[in-house]
Amino acid sequence: MSGPRRATVLRRRALALTAFVAFFVVGFFAVRAGLDVVRGYDPQGASVTHVELRSDALDGRTVEQTYVTPDGASAGRPLLVFLHGRGSDGNDSNLSDELFAALRRLGPRAPVIVFPDGGEASYWHDRDDGAWGRYVLREAIPAAVRRLHADPDRIAIGGISMGGFGAYDIARARPGRFCAVGGHSAALWQSAGDTAAGAFDDAADFEQHDLIAAASEDASPWRGMPLWLDGGDEDPFRGGDDAFAAALRAGGANVQRHIWPGAHEGDYWRAHIGEYLRFYANALANCRR
Repeated sequence: MSGPRRATVLRRRALALTAFVAFFVVGFFAVRAGLDVVRGYDPQGASVTHVELRSDALDGRTVEQTYVTPDGASAGRPLLVFLHGRGSDGNDSNLSDELFAALRRLGPRAPVIVFPDGGEASYWHDRDDGAWGRYVLREAIPAAVRRLHADPDRIAIGGISMGGFGAYDIARARPGRFCAVGGHSAALWQSAGDTAAGAFDDAADFEQHDLIAAASEDASPWRGMPLWLDGGDEDPFRGGDDAFAAALRAGGANVQRHIWPGAHEGDYWRAHIGEYLRFYANALANCRR
């Protein structure tokens, strides 16, 4: 190989090596930073951890749990269980700058949070493809309490859309377990014929989990704790949520009902996440079990 050609080859190899080292260094520090910038949010001092949980309730499936610990020690803090909506999951799709800013504003009153994975369209209840409600109650919550060293007696549950339905359905199954329940644009239908495809196994499954009918008959599972229902003025679930709130109130339950401008979408929920977290933090601070 001639001298000029050899020099050109050596220069190219040096440039390639430099590019590889730069890529490796950038990738290394991105991993060290938890990929927060890549994922599109600033944790503002909070930490985010992803853990896989093997669920007996879901026939041995492995489901991801996302834990959020506000800035500072987690031991002894209350726990918020937050259930995602349909088509989402329990990981970073639930995380946003607005969420972390709200946690930071709460300071020492901020709860630790677990975002369990509820699949594509489980609607968080026990059904043919898995005991999703049992998974939350008997596996996801105990695992979060252990890992985060949270206060086992101060736990609130809430969720968005499908998760809002799930929060109220799970709370109904375990009266007295939670310090507060919240539904944000909760997916509630007034008849089996109106439900979205896949939300329930069949009409009998809907009837068993018809929260509006259940509250009209007996609201006692939801009495004795603060309840929250909100939604946009253009939300398709407004009618069902109104009917549920009315049934709860008629049954003596303490429910806050909020209707703000907006639709069934992420922009609406991000705009109000600070109000959601203040509600949970206040309820948890005043909870005595």
